[in-house]
Amino acid sequence: MANNYESELTQFLKQYKTDRPDTEARQRAGRGRLWDKTIDAELHEGFKAARVPQDPYVYYQND
Repeated sequence: MANNYESELTQFLKQYKTDRPDTEARQRAGRGRLWDKTIDAELHEGFKAARVPQDPYVYYQND
């Protein structure tokens, strides 16, 4: 493959980012809203302690 080859997808993304220069800032803001969270260790421990063990076969009906 030639060194100067760019796929259609790469060309599209480059053009998209050129047309919309705020794309990366919006991506970072979205990541901050969804993923970059601080975890409350005490609350997390409470969730782990309250967990109910799952039956080995979940579709089996206990009578």
